[in-house]
Amino acid sequence: MQIIVQSYPALSAAFVGIITFYIHTFIGGKIVARPLLADNNLPKASKWLNYYCWHIATLTILFVSYRFFKLALFPISSELIELAIFATCLSVLSATVALKGGINPFRFPSTTLFLLMGIIGLFAGFSI
Repeated sequence: MQIIVQSYPALSAAFVGIITFYIHTFIGGKIVARPLLADNNLPKASKWLNYYCWHIATLTILFVSYRFFKLALFPISSELIELAIFATCLSVLSATVALKGGINPFRFPSTTLFLLMGIIGLFAGFSI
């Protein structure tokens, strides 16, 4: 079976998504998830719901990457634009949470990487 890419910008957005997944899972897991689980000061429900949300983010990143990849093969302009807007919203959410916590938004890789996926995705959607 031969795979024929129809949209290289969408494929690029998928690639950025896989990089985001890798950073989130293997780097962020050590920096964020492990210390979260080791923290004994948080209420039990808060600790485990935060861990659950960590894994929701993991699955979301994988799903967004998969959808960009699928749309690289079978591009649909409106779906690319919707997915790009969703990725951009995740970037804005990342920046907002960082700012609320008094952290530079660019310390969170999600701010930049989701924005990059969104920009590339919009380019893909409008170039079809």
